[in-house]
Amino acid sequence: MIRRNIEKNLHAALRDTPVVLLNGARQTGKSTLALKLAKSMSAAYITLDDAATLSAATFDPVGFIRNLPNTTIIDEVQKAPSLFPAIKVAVDSDRRPGRFLLTGSANVLTLPKISESLAGRMEVITLWPFSQGELHDRAENFVGKIFLKKLPSLPKASLDDCDLIPHLMVGGYPEVIQRKTQKRRNAWYASYITTLLQRDVRDLSHIEGLTDMPRLLTLLAGRTGGLLNMSELSRSSGIPNTTLKRYLTLLETTYLLQLLPPWSRNLGKRLIKSPKICLVDSGMAAYLTGQTLERLEQDSGFLGQLLEMFVVNELRKQATWSDNPASLFHFRTTTGREVDIVLEDMQGRVVGIEVKASGGVQKKDFAGMDVLAETCGKKFLRGIVLYGGEHMLPFGERYHALPISALWRI
Repeated sequence: MIRRNIEKNLHAALRDTPVVLLNGARQTGKSTLALKLAKSMSAAYITLDDAATLSAATFDPVGFIRNLPNTTIIDEVQKAPSLFPAIKVAVDSDRRPGRFLLTGSANVLTLPKISESLAGRMEVITLWPFSQGELHDRAENFVGKIFLKKLPSLPKASLDDCDLIPHLMVGGYPEVIQRKTQKRRNAWYASYITTLLQRDVRDLSHIEGLTDMPRLLTLLAGRTGGLLNMSELSRSSGIPNTTLKRYLTLLETTYLLQLLPPWSRNLGKRLIKSPKICLVDSGMAAYLTGQTLERLEQDSGFLGQLLEMFVVNELRKQATWSDNPASLFHFRTTTGREVDIVLEDMQGRVVGIEVKASGGVQKKDFAGMDVLAETCGKKFLRGIVLYGGEHMLPFGERYHALPISALWRI
């Protein structure tokens, strides 16, 4: 079994918090991890994917929760939102830590049916598809290390570290990485998307025109790394603007899409306020756009877009377990100066990251960093260009070029 880097955070949360929610897309390994924890904690495990269990939970939520053992794991809790008020009552009468570990394949905090808040009683942890570090059996901490005063040196790269395009094509879903051919991976993605849209989206919302959703997801995949333009997307998809907003919310709620928000601190600066489009898995985006290894090697434009999304997702995964958590943004001025990714930690320190598919770096590649540094002032720590080369290269005191594989080698 591949070790999950988020596991230590789960154990820590269960030691001092009554309710822990493990959120994330379907088929990212939540149930596998929950079953492992159930065994180590001697906890009861129930799943709401079982029709009889779901019926009992929705018929009498308070009685259902009251009769559970002291330590219980409830899988797929989003299927019974009425359980949340009952859980609130239970933990208010008994605040022992680790009473409930919940897992959900939808972001239950965004669901309108949940009227009762578990604020102060529940910690939320997100499990994404496998990170590259997990696939290489490494507890990577690039997000934490880039905020140190001095960047650490890079360990020697393996041949697998340097072969980036296959990493992009496979992505990180556990089922996909076990399949040996692209044809079999594509078959899994086709089934996964159909099942998710027909089951989970229907459960979350009585949605009309479900046939529009796969087409919209494909349009978004082709625009990955680009700014979200609602008017243009509405025209291209033929979906009215108000309906489009609802569909995007559903795609985010089911963890197929995660928009990258714009960074802005100085209100006097003229900055773009639109988020960037980012699917949660590069393999899925490659499938939706019909990519093959050969096509991707020849299409440098889309390769750059896909690579940027890949980096965003790797950083997002690491941020869930880093000892120095950081929030992810993008930066772009109205004059076109931009930085692909901006990380800001809890102290307000900022690191800019540019992503390049090519094997060379020039000083002009840091032009957007200069504007970001001027905007941030003393809070700007450094700028990094992640590129397709092999070596760590300094470009002055605060700028460095690093191989993309540094993401999981540090």
